[in-house]
Amino acid sequence: MRPSIRLLLLAMTLIACKQEGDEINTIVEVESNPIESLDTIPKVTGIGGIFFKSSSPEEMKEWYRDNLGLAVDDYGSPFEFRNANRPDEVNYLNWDLFADSTSYFDPSEREFMINYRVQNMEGLVRKLKNNGVTILDAIATYDYGKFVHILDVDGNKIELWEPVDSVLTKIGRQTTK
Repeated sequence: MRPSIRLLLLAMTLIACKQEGDEINTIVEVESNPIESLDTIPKVTGIGGIFFKSSSPEEMKEWYRDNLGLAVDDYGSPFEFRNANRPDEVNYLNWDLFADSTSYFDPSEREFMINYRVQNMEGLVRKLKNNGVTILDAIATYDYGKFVHILDVDGNKIELWEPVDSVLTKIGRQTTK
């Protein structure tokens, strides 16, 4: 399809979506695939971390290292995987243990917390607020991504993370693969 026709169709789609109040996806021209789209809908895109409490976190890390082969360090074990939409891109999921006495999972009374990878953090937080979801803190921004914490309907604390995986790659931690 010729570029001018594509732009016209894109403009008509954007106008139609705006009139319907729908979220809008941005189309990006990429040399290798001119019709590849960059999805910007605020949503979860995967698991970013699995965290749970232990009465003996260091001993548990050693157990997982020695018995299951996890590459562990002071921050847990980063699992390396490839992005399904961009296979050359390395992404990460972090597994970690916290002491039973941690307040990091508060106000949840659960022994675990899941971290979800998200796209468009600001848009997702707006959507969650509009849906009456409890937002526990403001979006915090670091070199390796943005974070915010919410509660689900059962009171489980959830960590949302919009990652910058390239920064984690530069750090060079040993990963579990």
